[in-house]
Amino acid sequence: MLTTTPFPKSFASDNHAGVHPKVLAAVIEANAGDAPAYGADPWTEAMQDAFRAEFGAQTTAYAMFNGTGANVTGLGLVLRPYDSVLCPVTAHINTHECGAAERVLGAKLVPLPTADGKLTADDIRDHLSVLGNTQYAQPRVVSISQVTECGTAYTAAETAELAEFLHSRGLFLHMDGARLANAAAELDCSMRALTTDAGVDVLSFGGTKNGAMGAEALVVLNPELDAPALFLRKQGMQLASKMRYVSAQLTALLADGLWHENAAHANAMAHRLADGVRDLPGVSLRYPVQSNAVFPVLPEKAIAELQQRYLFHMWDATENVVRWVTAFDTTPEQVDTFISDIRAVVGSHP
Repeated sequence: MLTTTPFPKSFASDNHAGVHPKVLAAVIEANAGDAPAYGADPWTEAMQDAFRAEFGAQTTAYAMFNGTGANVTGLGLVLRPYDSVLCPVTAHINTHECGAAERVLGAKLVPLPTADGKLTADDIRDHLSVLGNTQYAQPRVVSISQVTECGTAYTAAETAELAEFLHSRGLFLHMDGARLANAAAELDCSMRALTTDAGVDVLSFGGTKNGAMGAEALVVLNPELDAPALFLRKQGMQLASKMRYVSAQLTALLADGLWHENAAHANAMAHRLADGVRDLPGVSLRYPVQSNAVFPVLPEKAIAELQQRYLFHMWDATENVVRWVTAFDTTPEQVDTFISDIRAVVGSHP
């Protein structure tokens, strides 16, 4: 029998968190007898109903293993061989997906600088001057993250303004929704308000960071783009044979607002953490706290000492910015202990 020493509470990523008991129970419940493979099962049918209830009747959802697969498959629905993807320079597809979009789709990514991870029409306008010019890859889709890699959230109005601008020029809007639930909880609105109603065409929906064991989804909101999805999912190695175990996780998250409960709690813990340290001399916040991520500037020596006790990532070593992330299972007691240690360490390294 494997025995392990429990890790200290991690503030490095919500991917480090465990699985919500209701999600685990759903997987166990799905493990009853035989069921048809590749999605022809009642759990996947229930998942489809759950996504349509959340995002609208025109929605089609495809259960997948990971966010990179969902992003690549989603972008593949709209890209032609000579197209490009405009995205923030901080975008996960640009920085943390090992060039998957370029390798698998052969598409050119055009990363754009932003102050807070968010793109606006003004950031994009000049890059559309190449439309129709055969010397350039053609801008076809803009990819945004919700929440952004800086922890900031697009409001429904901001996304709608961007979508309207793009659609008027024949472009599509893709959303990496790895933490869409956190944005909706923070903005106190539905996920539909931030996606379907705001004009998003294709969405990758994150479950793993919000309490799932390992489940993401490609969510096609524009039905005109849906036809190739089944085939691209298979080619992209994202078609699960025992799909019921993936689908059951997603349904559990969407049922009875569990997604919102988990995300709201994670966000609250991030605010608690930020509020506990923002008054310290030499400490400031690089970005506003709008989700479950905090980006503080700390004294360099304090960072090294804290990383001997806690797991968290360096965000910008040149300016001593770190990233702390909370999760659905982070407790107030764990946050308060972390705050106490931060205050003690920072106080010793003015």
